[in-house]
Parts: sequence; C-alpha cells; structure tokens
Amino acid sequence: MDDEILFNKEGLIGFLTLNRPDTRNPLGHKGDGERFKTIVSEANADKNLRCIIMTGNGKAFSAGGDLKSMKEKTGHFGGNPLQLRDHYRESIHGIIKSLWNLEIPIVGAINGPAIGLGNDVASLCDIRIASSNAKFAASFLKMGLIPGDGGAWILPRHVGLSRAAQLFFTGEVINASTALEWGLISEVVAEDELMTRANQIAGQISEQPPQALRMTKKMMRDALTTTFDNTMEISAALQVTLQNTDDHMEAVNAFFEKRKPIFKGS
Repeated sequence: MDDEILFNKEGLIGFLTLNRPDTRNPLGHKGDGERFKTIVSEANADKNLRCIIMTGNGKAFSAGGDLKSMKEKTGHFGGNPLQLRDHYRESIHGIIKSLWNLEIPIVGAINGPAIGLGNDVASLCDIRIASSNAKFAASFLKMGLIPGDGGAWILPRHVGLSRAAQLFFTGEVINASTALEWGLISEVVAEDELMTRANQIAGQISEQPPQALRMTKKMMRDALTTTFDNTMEISAALQVTLQNTDDHMEAVNAFFEKRKPIFKGS
C-alpha cells in the first residue's frame, strides 16, 4: 500500500504521488483513506513543510474509482449495505476529507485524465495546472451513480452551477483548454514542462511566511461556508496575531533594507 501512494519531502516541498500507473491510478482501495489521513497528519504537524505537489505516475492523474472492484464486489465494494457504507466513508471519504483538512497549499500537477473521483481529488488542490493532454470528467451518472465523493459541493464552486451541471448530467469529457476556459484549472503547459512549472509555483509558495500561509488557506476554506462579517472578524484577530510575529518584523525589515526576507515560522 505504501508504495502505491507515495509521499516524500525535498526541503520545504512535499510530493504526493498516486502510484498505480498500470491501472491509471484508481483510488478507493482498502487502506487508501488511512494512508491519506496519515500523510495529511504528518504534513500538518511538519512546520517546515510549506507546499505539496500532487500528481499521478504514468499517463493518468487518476481514472477514479476502481471499476474492476465494483464489478467483482471486492475490497470496499464487498459486503452488505451497512458494511459498504462504512467502507465508503473510511476509504473514499477518508481521502476527500483528509485533503480538505490539509493546512498547507496543494499544487495539483494534473498529468493526464482526472475522471470521476480523480476529478474530485484534483479539484481539492488549491492550485491546479495541467499538461496539454489532461482530460477531466465527472462521469458518475454514466456508472449509474451519484457524485458521492464531495464533487457536488466542490465542482460548482470552481466552474459555476451551470457548467458543473453540464459535467454531471452529461458525463462529457473536457480537454485541458476547456478546463482552463471554465476555471477548473489555472494553467495548461506542455507535458514535459508540467513538473518544472509545478515546482516553480511550489517554490514561490514556499518563500512565504509559513504561519501566515496556513492561516490564509484556512481563511479561504472557511470563507466558503461563513458570512462576510464573520470573515472580517476572524481577519482582524489573525492579523493582530501575525503583526506580533518575528516573521512580520523580518518582512518589514527586509522591505526597508531592500533584500529578500527569510521566514522561520516564528
């Protein structure tokens, strides 16, 4: 299991790689939820980690759920309805909720098709860039299913209700240029430039003060489900806190000294 979902760190950046290339990186295998929970827990606890790049090994980002297991009623698709519900919550929902609760930014390097659950996982990345051969689909209805992985909540917030409905109700596959036009991704790059660009963005993120970086991501997530007034109140409290940190003073001093600041998270 550990070699099917890889996580390693290089300096301030972490790399999360879906590593089932022979089957186009399906997700939802038994233990996937726990693996993602462990990765996110370790990442959140590592105050030196400032960004994660998430990608897939091989030609796909993730083809979504494991159709072979669905057909054969094995893994978390086996058992009675109550067992299936528990497995679903632990495995698939465990992946989605873990990524949602990751405190540091995620740069999604979408290297190929991101379909169904794969599209939902990609959508949880804070910044999404795609190679020119990437494709996206929310094809749950084609499998006789609903978008049960959080996509019904996530996707409309990226592309709007009408376009999300189009993707859900038709199951059509869109290419990278359409995904860019619709706002599902931020950039399209050549296949051989994808990881270079992802590393460049992650490097820029990693130069930011780590406490303020995590607080900013949390504020953005919380703002999706709270009021404007509440966001303003939280902003005031957090801003005062940050104004009393060493990193804030380092930034001010570096500005006047015309040099690049060095942030330590204190």
